[in-house]
Amino acid sequence: MEKMKTHYLGLELKSPVIVSSSGLTKKIKNLVEAEENGAGAIVLKSIFEEQITYESNKAIDQSHHYPEAADYIRNYSKHNTLNEYIQLIKDAKKAVNIPVIASINCVSKLEWGDYAKKIETAGADALELNMNVFPFNPNEKAQDIEEKYYKIVESVKRNTNLPIACKLSKNFTNLPYFIQQLNFRGVNSFVLFNKFFEPLIDIEKEEITTSSILSHENDLKISLRWVAILKGMMPEIEISASTGIHSANACVQQILAGANTVQICSVLYRKGISEIKPIVNGISEWMNQKSYKAIDDFRGKLSYENIEDPTVYERFQFIKHFANIE
Repeated sequence: MEKMKTHYLGLELKSPVIVSSSGLTKKIKNLVEAEENGAGAIVLKSIFEEQITYESNKAIDQSHHYPEAADYIRNYSKHNTLNEYIQLIKDAKKAVNIPVIASINCVSKLEWGDYAKKIETAGADALELNMNVFPFNPNEKAQDIEEKYYKIVESVKRNTNLPIACKLSKNFTNLPYFIQQLNFRGVNSFVLFNKFFEPLIDIEKEEITTSSILSHENDLKISLRWVAILKGMMPEIEISASTGIHSANACVQQILAGANTVQICSVLYRKGISEIKPIVNGISEWMNQKSYKAIDDFRGKLSYENIEDPTVYERFQFIKHFANIE
């Protein structure tokens, strides 16, 4: 459908609905099904720095009697993982006609610049940097942590011409400033937000367990406010909204807030990849009802910049709304 077309990362997408990085996108048959059901693009399963490090250390531990082999094993593990990922990119490009976006989940600057170059050579259409430098160290300043992000981006930018999107968490002291700094370093596209491992405690077993890895529909509000604020403040950036998007209704909300695209995942685990089709059709039907002929006709209509009272997106409004409740 011509009216559903949008642009993201310098690419033309047939719809604004992107299948986000997950275990689903490491299987070629799932990518084909996603395209058939109307997905505009696919973000491949991430290559994880933490997993590379874990596998390397595990292999080294198993060969501790041969310390001289440690460097060889470490390098072999890294490059074997990368080679498998390169093959996934090549297979994906052969299987589908929609854009294939590679994904790197990184926590340090490691060798991502070199990896990005090889990912580009493999044929990926763009690259998503899923970055999370967790602030464990109480002696580390916030600006030092943010500097690590800048170094990752600068390293990747030096080594590839691929368009880059940074997938971020909301946990920054001043998110608009931080995104502005990344924009100064050549990043124009941002995915808001990533979802992390979240521990819980089983009080019967008295041990650490995990919460659900899947999002819920009410998680939409986590990113909606920031999509609206950031797009309103910085209309030149692109935003791909993520987390809590389970329906056409949620997609439309994010686009009205200013999102260029939306990324879905958890709903596909729950209902299957074929759920993409009713979501895409639902956006189209809503556009027909409202007489919109293109996504751009309503994108950002309710962003921070475009509404009469932008303070509705600000925190103190919550206090004002419930001030009289006792």
